[in-house]
Amino acid sequence: MEIRTIGIDLGKTVFHLVGLNARGEVVVRKKCSRTQLLRFTSKLRECLIGMEACGGSHFLGRALREQGHDVRLMPAQYVKPYVKTNKNDYIDAEAIAEAVTRPTMRFVPIKSDDQLDLQSLHRVRERWVVRRTAVINQIRGLLLERGITMRKGRKHLEASLPGILEDPDNKLSGALRVLLHELRREMQYLDQQVEECDQLIVRIASELEPCRRLIAIPGIGPITATATIAAIGNGAAFKKGRGFAAWLGVVPGEHSTGGKQQLTGTSRRGNKYLRKLFLLGAHTVLLQRTKQSSGLSTWLASLSARKRKQVTTVALANKMARMVWAVLCKGEVYRPPLVPQIDAA
Repeated sequence: MEIRTIGIDLGKTVFHLVGLNARGEVVVRKKCSRTQLLRFTSKLRECLIGMEACGGSHFLGRALREQGHDVRLMPAQYVKPYVKTNKNDYIDAEAIAEAVTRPTMRFVPIKSDDQLDLQSLHRVRERWVVRRTAVINQIRGLLLERGITMRKGRKHLEASLPGILEDPDNKLSGALRVLLHELRREMQYLDQQVEECDQLIVRIASELEPCRRLIAIPGIGPITATATIAAIGNGAAFKKGRGFAAWLGVVPGEHSTGGKQQLTGTSRRGNKYLRKLFLLGAHTVLLQRTKQSSGLSTWLASLSARKRKQVTTVALANKMARMVWAVLCKGEVYRPPLVPQIDAA
């Protein structure tokens, strides 16, 4: 029995493994724990091992690579077409083993520990930001029920809330005042956590050389730069910048047939968090387009005259994504675009 290809259906504690020989025939089916799995693969010759990119896959992928195997991660949606008839864990593992051998399959690079650390930092920060927003909205809703409104924005709420709590004429009950005081304390705690997280991200971005090169791009700050490094590393998984832009979801979707091209709205694929950061950065650059380099300012002025603001923002995010890929993958510094020269007739 010679195993050439292995497909692993991952779980939290139980893993299902299917091994194929050189002719693609199933020669082994095995159910095991993580320790048993690593013990089994350590006794095999070098194999091609496929797994779906999910929680725990990067750790297991690095462990299997240390044993000398060729490990490849795949998006789950690309594996689904290879699942035959009914579904169970062994059928999924067999589909993974078949999908990993396809020459046109797209793979997910295995993240390093540093990338996972950056990704964890951003996920925790985002959860704190979401919780802070929820607390602010709840405070506004409670006050609105008492006929008290205030201007939009977190800073306006922080400035107005102490006066509201101390005002004896607004007819707020004692219980509600205590509740609002506790919500204010929670908001301040979350605000402090987010601020400390931002300071840590700024320090990390200043220490990483790729982040320093990315920050030179208009609209890219420490948060976007570190989030990009955590998501794509050096960008080698994409052959061109437009591939990264398409994965990010800042290009039109396509539904063409019969030789007739039909483009739909923005595809919105890939990493939602990273796409949001790129769009926020593009919006900021658009607001300050007169302060940009001559080439970028001219391009934005021309596009803004022809397209809506939302379309211009997405187009700029697309351009930013291509710049980011070029800076990361080619190892170059950012060079501001110049105004194209038109030769006189």
